[in-house]
Amino acid sequence: MYLELSIIFILTILLIKMIIYNASDLGLIDVPNARSVHHVQVPSGAGVGFVLSVFLIEPFFNFQLLSQHYLMLIAFLAVFIVGILDDYKSTSHYTKFAVLSLASLVVYFDGISVTTLGELFGFTVDLGWFALPFTLFAIVGFTNALNLIDGLDGLAGSISLVILGTLLYIAYINDDLFMILLSSGFITSLSAFLIYNWNPATVFMGDSGSLVLGFLIGILVIKAANYVQPVTVLFLIALPVIDTIIVMVRRKRDGVSMFHADKTHLHHILLHFFNNNVKKTVIFLVLLQTMYSLTGLMIVNHVNQSLSLVLFALNVVVFYIIFTGMLQSANTSVHKK
Repeated sequence: MYLELSIIFILTILLIKMIIYNASDLGLIDVPNARSVHHVQVPSGAGVGFVLSVFLIEPFFNFQLLSQHYLMLIAFLAVFIVGILDDYKSTSHYTKFAVLSLASLVVYFDGISVTTLGELFGFTVDLGWFALPFTLFAIVGFTNALNLIDGLDGLAGSISLVILGTLLYIAYINDDLFMILLSSGFITSLSAFLIYNWNPATVFMGDSGSLVLGFLIGILVIKAANYVQPVTVLFLIALPVIDTIIVMVRRKRDGVSMFHADKTHLHHILLHFFNNNVKKTVIFLVLLQTMYSLTGLMIVNHVNQSLSLVLFALNVVVFYIIFTGMLQSANTSVHKK
């Protein structure tokens, strides 16, 4: 295990260096727009490096285990390809949604599915035929949620590290080798990537990284639900989920398309609160996700599922109130200037 992880780490560094050096020739340059926090062109597509390093090395050490999930690997490949295409030349939201949905369907037929929500308010909630659409919604939804928080140097990578670390712990205590393999592999490659992505970033992960990471975590969270109470996993992935819910509700309230891109995400609001200090903003959000993940681990088998769901919903409401107020305050101060 230590040998393969060491190779993954070194290979990730080498591949990302190659991407940075050849970014212009490869067409992997992120050009700032109205929603960008950075103001200069930055190499992108580092996801190619940290994703490839895992899937090039792991088969040499764990071929038999990986071959049992060949359908899942095909799904990963499809998501990876559409991510690369988006980094090279932006693809439409419909194309990405279609590929993610198809990939999630393939994963479902590989045995990854949400079949029950456990016992809620005195009732056992088995999904039955609704398991398929719910599984697709869960995986596609979280993939997009993680993609949406990829807006500050080091944020998506660091949040993913915290979540994957929590999932690795669950996998380890339950001896799930497949979860251990994927989570440890990506923790290693992400650690190498963050050397270059920490503020000020010299390269971005791009959709080739964020889509695969979101897809991966979505799958691992579903597998983790085999070992912990299903509702509890919401705490393990809390920040991307809460951010997405709040933004979608706010857009719906304002009569704007829920898929309209803007600068009203939690990291945008906090960045203004921290006077445009990216490092402080990212550290705060990473600590917040760490707190949620630890909370999830502590309540996993000790708190009633119904209470867990109520607590999570209350968190969403409180965050909505606080961050909506902060956004209004930020807008007011901007107009005064």
